[in-house]
Amino acid sequence: MKKFLEAAKANGFNPKALTLGETIDLAEELGVSVGDVALEEARYRSGLSMDEALDAVEGAFQHNLRALEIGLTNGGSFLFDRCAAELAENDFARKLFDDQFINKAVVYTLAAQIGNHTVGLEPCAGTGDACPYTGLFRIMTETAERERALRAAAVMLKVGTIFRSGKTTTGCNMEGFGAGSAAAAAALAELWGGSPAEAGRAVVLALSPTIAVPCTPRVMVAGLCATHIGTAILNGALAARLALLTGIPVHVPVDVMIALAGAVHPLSAKYIVPTVIDYLQPFFKKNPEVEHYVATGVREGERAAVNRKVRDALLEARQMAAGANCITKPFGEAVVGGSSQAVGSPTNAARIAHRLAGGEIKRVKIELYPELFARRGINVPGILMGAVFGSSTGDSRMYSEVMGRVLAGEIAVEIAEVEEPQLQRITVETTGNSSMVDSLNRGGGRLVIRDALPSRDAAIFAAKELGIVVVD
Repeated sequence: MKKFLEAAKANGFNPKALTLGETIDLAEELGVSVGDVALEEARYRSGLSMDEALDAVEGAFQHNLRALEIGLTNGGSFLFDRCAAELAENDFARKLFDDQFINKAVVYTLAAQIGNHTVGLEPCAGTGDACPYTGLFRIMTETAERERALRAAAVMLKVGTIFRSGKTTTGCNMEGFGAGSAAAAAALAELWGGSPAEAGRAVVLALSPTIAVPCTPRVMVAGLCATHIGTAILNGALAARLALLTGIPVHVPVDVMIALAGAVHPLSAKYIVPTVIDYLQPFFKKNPEVEHYVATGVREGERAAVNRKVRDALLEARQMAAGANCITKPFGEAVVGGSSQAVGSPTNAARIAHRLAGGEIKRVKIELYPELFARRGINVPGILMGAVFGSSTGDSRMYSEVMGRVLAGEIAVEIAEVEEPQLQRITVETTGNSSMVDSLNRGGGRLVIRDALPSRDAAIFAAKELGIVVVD
């Protein structure tokens, strides 16, 4: 305890309110695990001994474990039916995964959600993340020595309580999928003997795919939440394994990633959830006993809305199918730089501008919307190789050489950020006929051509000659 307090004070940390990043920093400095620091913080806040703190961590799960057992045996859910009990029959004969640890962790997590629908769970950020916490806790205590399992659980709860504090509205990025993924990654890194730094990398990796994911509309639709809470285990395990077994670079500080999740959380609720509700509300599970009290006209109106939404969605699906490539030629041209949106589409706009230009190139002006501007480190080389040399998106040699060649050729380059969404405007100034392509990014190397010099028709014709896909 003394060393913990001295180190926290020396670093300017509040020993009763450590961020996850500060917890990791102290663990590294003191040469202990993340679980050791999480437990020391808990002891300082509660006044408990180490044994008492471990007992408290174990005791925190008791109600939820009872709910899990109901879901695993005789419980049924109006959204999940008895899927966990089916998977647990005959000593888990129906395996979701060959890895028994992961298999049981997922089944236990599903069982906890069924128990949640039956007798309720004690929530952390919500009852959604309580499911993977409980499922993971059970398999850890079944397979690991008690103190080791409880230290991993302490890490899991440290992450979970931070998400509980940050959750302000609806959204699975701060509950079942997001919080569950982050906490599972941290707990498994601890359980599997990872270093504090590896635990931090694991949490960042686990959080990335969960940012902005909404949940509330889905938890009223049969079945859908199963992949949210189940994937929290899988995503956390993948992140932990990557962090422990490889040197994959992760440069985002863990506290920045957690803060991002919290900042995006209310935006998801405001802007994404309404659209999800629009599409999925027709499929919300209804309680006939409740519907008895709803006016007949309201029920009929809802049925009509269901029919309209299914019809409209089918039309949208048909439009996508009509624009889809044949599976015998599914892919576009290779794209260096790692992203067909950030590199492929703007590079193709530049290739068209190169084709339209005449004379010696003296200057290239690149205007990008904020997301592309922020990713300029990977797309500007592609844009310049397309604009100056007409290189394709798959020319990896030119991609690696282009910045030096442009500099040696004394070609002026201007890079500007523009606020218009999806805009990528490339201007090539020459000693002869200059050119410009004003386009919108559509990913997959595709683009919309809105305007061009010498003309939009010339740009569309050039794109066709180059094999670049132009969409409306």
